[in-house]
Amino acid sequence: MQSHARVVVVGGGCVGVNVLYSLAHRGWTDACLLERTELTAGSTWHAAGLIPIYSFSYKFGRLIKKTIEIYEDLEAETGQGIGWHKCGQLRIAETPDRMDEYLNYAAIAETQGVRAEILTPEQAIDLWPLMTRTDKLLGAVYNPDDGHIAPADVTQALAKGARQLGANIYRETDVTAIERLRSGEWKVVSAQGDIVCEHVVTATGNYAQHTARMLGLELPCFPLLHQYWVTQTVPQIRERQDQGLPELPVLRNEAINGYVREERDGLMFGPYEQPDRLEHFARDSVPEWFGADLLPEDMAAVEDNWAAALELVPALGEAGIQSNVRGPICGTPDNLPLCGPAWGKQNLWLAEGFTGGILMGGGLGHELVNWIIDGEPHVDLSEVDPRRFGDYANKVYTGVKNKEAFGHNFGIHYPGYEWPAARPAKTMPCYDRLTEAGAAWGSIYGWEVPLWFAPEGVEPRDEWSYRVFNSMPHVGAECRAVREAVGLFEMTPMGKYEAKGPGVETWLNRILANRMPRRIGGTVLAHFLTYKGTVRAEFTVTRLDDDLFYLIGTPRGERHDFDVLEKSLPEDGSVNLYNVTLERGGFTVVGPNARALLEKLVDADLSNTAFPWMTSQTVTAGLASDVRLMRVNYEGELGWELYHPINYNLHLFDEITKAGSDLGLKHCGYRAIESLRLEKSYRAMYRDMDVEHTALESGLDRFIKFDKDIFVGKDALLDQQKQDLGQRLVTLQVETVDADAYMNEAVYQDGQLVGRVTSGATSHHVGNCLSMAFVAIEHTQPGTKLEVQVLERRCPATVITDSPYDPDNLRPRS
Repeated sequence: MQSHARVVVVGGGCVGVNVLYSLAHRGWTDACLLERTELTAGSTWHAAGLIPIYSFSYKFGRLIKKTIEIYEDLEAETGQGIGWHKCGQLRIAETPDRMDEYLNYAAIAETQGVRAEILTPEQAIDLWPLMTRTDKLLGAVYNPDDGHIAPADVTQALAKGARQLGANIYRETDVTAIERLRSGEWKVVSAQGDIVCEHVVTATGNYAQHTARMLGLELPCFPLLHQYWVTQTVPQIRERQDQGLPELPVLRNEAINGYVREERDGLMFGPYEQPDRLEHFARDSVPEWFGADLLPEDMAAVEDNWAAALELVPALGEAGIQSNVRGPICGTPDNLPLCGPAWGKQNLWLAEGFTGGILMGGGLGHELVNWIIDGEPHVDLSEVDPRRFGDYANKVYTGVKNKEAFGHNFGIHYPGYEWPAARPAKTMPCYDRLTEAGAAWGSIYGWEVPLWFAPEGVEPRDEWSYRVFNSMPHVGAECRAVREAVGLFEMTPMGKYEAKGPGVETWLNRILANRMPRRIGGTVLAHFLTYKGTVRAEFTVTRLDDDLFYLIGTPRGERHDFDVLEKSLPEDGSVNLYNVTLERGGFTVVGPNARALLEKLVDADLSNTAFPWMTSQTVTAGLASDVRLMRVNYEGELGWELYHPINYNLHLFDEITKAGSDLGLKHCGYRAIESLRLEKSYRAMYRDMDVEHTALESGLDRFIKFDKDIFVGKDALLDQQKQDLGQRLVTLQVETVDADAYMNEAVYQDGQLVGRVTSGATSHHVGNCLSMAFVAIEHTQPGTKLEVQVLERRCPATVITDSPYDPDNLRPRS
């Protein structure tokens, strides 16, 4: 066995072999894979092999499409069959909400480059004649490019392709330790010998908890047991095959909460167990006795699914059961993999927690390799970045949430749906006060956050829909309070960091695109770009002292943002970085009456002269000392943010509420923030800014200081300035009827796809729906007429000038 490699991949399932294959194809052939037993011996060999391209994520639709492209080229490349059946997938709808889901998906699919067709009930029956036609059938969505594949065959073909290019695979090589050397390299230890390498990728499937202990990390993933059944010969299937008819599409239906597909001359039935029927396996470690094994079937766990399946496809009950396959697959709290850098460790990469390794392994393996080689993926992987979870995602939390997520695999994907399990967990001290005030709660990064507030007599509960939410009038009242009086937002979950040391100003100016404030109390909005000039993170940065800066980032980015900052620290030790998120609470007091309210509480002059826009001061507020009062906000009005010692959170809440009682103060939630910030065309991280779009394409020009000597991404942006932009983020006013252009909907002109919506919400001041969208540059002039597909309608849309509310930004400076 070799003693050195550039990359060592640990784990020989479909995911690990995909990573090795993509490394070899990128020219990094000095890579090897170590597998404890035989390739595919974990979850791969017993997987059902489904490749459903159905996804509401702009990123994931393209990643799955890439998986299919990789697999379809394998046979010609390696001469090895992969058992690819491009039979398509048919999802039927029996409720209006499910039909709305399919309409929403069809509005997104074209932006992903994916074919999706909305079918009538008659067309659905024509495609799947073995299905019972009932009055409940409303329609269907059909993906003709879906299918299923032989998991072991495709993995072996990938392995052959990697070997042909020069990569090595070592079987029967159990990794017992992964150690960081003083040189910065990694040493991978096994009984067969040690390998020193630059990068390590772990793709260990059911052994993720064993891997976590070796790495000194707590990984939020461990296996669940999933099962499917295969029937004996089904006469109708055999007859179709004898007639030379095409294979039936994979059939999915909400009543059976699962799928039915052809398997040889029979049928496969794959149900998803409800969360309370799911079982964990190897929560701490895989038993010594377990290898390429299966576990006893559990028909009782899916008896309702089975009964519904027999009603939908009677042929299932007309043939005997040939086999049951029940085995473990590793799942995470949101049913998405952990794919990307490990936090706190250089050149350590995770590819863990794949419940769909066959489905996602190709595209994600390809992009993980791009990340390793190029420094960033070519497709934004924030949805699967391991750093999207924090310390709150412990084993207890993970166990509750991965059952919920996997058990609702076929749940309706309502916009912004809030999954209820393992909540409430992290709460701010004023949580009970907010609940008493009528808060309807959501969750971000483990924190409870108020989404909207119900007035007296209204239950604070969402009635989920693809169309108008029941919260809409109450969110509108909150927005009007901010525009006309004063609103109070609880902002404790914001990520908060302190950077201190003699080299801190130089360091921040080098990594962030904006110039750091020179004066104590100065505040700027700044972006951490990639070397390509795309947007990695956004911070509000305040100078607290000559050698001390305070950074505030998005709640969901807490671990990610701290990690990218920490990994960029100067090697000379001139800067120390601290995560102080839990040390301070946060409030925003915003609206025309904000100054009058805060003047009752703080020991500072809040006039424009003494306290200008985009400055900060440390004050006493009520009885709370050391309150960092910042004259900034995300709502576009006169206002201040108050970052205070967390032990004063409840006191400040009570004092602000009391002081605002005669000024029209209203409690406001995160849905109001979304509407208000869109009226100002303020960008949102991960939606309107990401690692796929440059800062210029996202319209961040005013926050980029090209006159600085250096900052990350500067060269790429200078090169882009010399060329015409291909696309740019614009604000659209969309004439919707009963649903917003919310996220990822296609934008058209004269029937041609010209863009994609990134975010949107009803505007309660400007009117209509306001959406942000990336649009081809020739269609970005204000006044340009476009259309946006919203459910069943092509809605007229107009490109408007950014910041339709208060375009001169006079209100925040008032």
